[in-house]
Amino acid sequence: MPFDPAYKPDPRFAALGPDFADPVEPADFPKAELRFWNQRWAQEVGLGELTEAERQSHFHHFDPLPDNQARPLAVRYHGHQFRTYNPEIGDGRGFLFAQLRDSRGRLLDLGTKGSGQTPYSRSGDGRLTLKGAVREVLASEMLEALGVYTSKTLAVYETGEQLHRGDEPSPTRSAVMTRLSHSHVRFGMFQRHAYFDRPDLVEGLLDYAIETYHPEAGKASGPDRASAFLRAVCEKSAALAAQWMAAGFVHGVLNTDNLVVTGESFDYGPWRFLPSFEPGFTAAYFDQTGLYAYARQPESVFWALQQLAGALSLVGDRDGLVEALSAYPDMYKREVPRAFLRRLGLAETPGEAGVEADGAFVSGFLNAMREMQLPWEQVFFDWFGGAASQARADASAHADQYRLPAFAPVREGLLSREPVRPERLEHVYFRRANPVHLTIEAVEALWAPIHEDDDWSAYRQTLEDIVEAREGYDLGEGRSGF
Repeated sequence: MPFDPAYKPDPRFAALGPDFADPVEPADFPKAELRFWNQRWAQEVGLGELTEAERQSHFHHFDPLPDNQARPLAVRYHGHQFRTYNPEIGDGRGFLFAQLRDSRGRLLDLGTKGSGQTPYSRSGDGRLTLKGAVREVLASEMLEALGVYTSKTLAVYETGEQLHRGDEPSPTRSAVMTRLSHSHVRFGMFQRHAYFDRPDLVEGLLDYAIETYHPEAGKASGPDRASAFLRAVCEKSAALAAQWMAAGFVHGVLNTDNLVVTGESFDYGPWRFLPSFEPGFTAAYFDQTGLYAYARQPESVFWALQQLAGALSLVGDRDGLVEALSAYPDMYKREVPRAFLRRLGLAETPGEAGVEADGAFVSGFLNAMREMQLPWEQVFFDWFGGAASQARADASAHADQYRLPAFAPVREGLLSREPVRPERLEHVYFRRANPVHLTIEAVEALWAPIHEDDDWSAYRQTLEDIVEAREGYDLGEGRSGF
């Protein structure tokens, strides 16, 4: 059938040439059972009218989309993994499949996970476990609901293979996933070309990234272009780090190959959400030193930005790059209260003094959350809209705790700030007693019936609950939002 007129292919990355990616063949999977399809975002990029057979053709077998990229491309990159440089990595179980424009004219990428071996698979099988795909859907859906600038999971197919993994019971079921995101340009792509001392390739990638993602940086000239670009990436990355903090989200593996120049959250492996406030809370069992713990995420992003600056130093002015980097702490300082107040449905205090006042409120909020060990997501739910939710909070199961002296300064701050669009509280989501949440116990409880009885009912219900939360909070996504 003819494609939707909203489908606007625009394959640009391949024009960078063979130094940036390798053509690969997708795996030939024995089974195709659709487990997730994001119809809302499919419609946004002109793929909403695909038939069942067309979905399978393009997102299981990976036949090229019309007038799009001719072959899948495994992107070349390096990266620091837990701050140790690794020159052996790249797209080891995924590829860039296609590029297309959304309804607002923005270029988006379709990339895969679990689509087969590539030149960078090393000893891996290039596959994705079904559990890993389920977790990725949950992470991307929940983060979107909480207003985090995140990639979207577009499609998941169960593929009928039995995989063996050392970190979970084996054999386990397999899947292939397609994600929709703004960029595949990881910090590690610049690092790779700097590693091989190829300023020409760093320059070519910089040109692509500025033209495609940060055209405002193109107003600069010569070596200043790299500094302007870095500053734009710092700004987006500071906003993302603040959004993670407000969401109570721990990514788990903030390596330089897992951060992209659009400041977009993606690649969800051992992620977790806070059950209650704990600065040292980690997501990955192998993060023995807490390098990527909840409270260390902003600093981890800053460290990664420094590595990006090092790669850009091949083509940029070092003093300008240092100046761009030095702006990150103040950027983050501004973004944190903005992210927390947005999550709470409250207005920012205007002016420079307002930044300090709002920052002090957030610090007091976190101190109380740590001292009282209140359930993280419950507090944001009970107090969404501040004074507009006072009756809801007073009827909450945690109302007695909200009346304790330790919470008094927080309560005062919540009630004194202006609600933003309090009519959102009329949504059915706020008639619930408790919010949807994805602590590790909740995620494991969703996977257990799938694993044991192929029962997807609890998982599907949770996805419906998350949709309800997204519609109720109506946060959109951050200033750099999707």
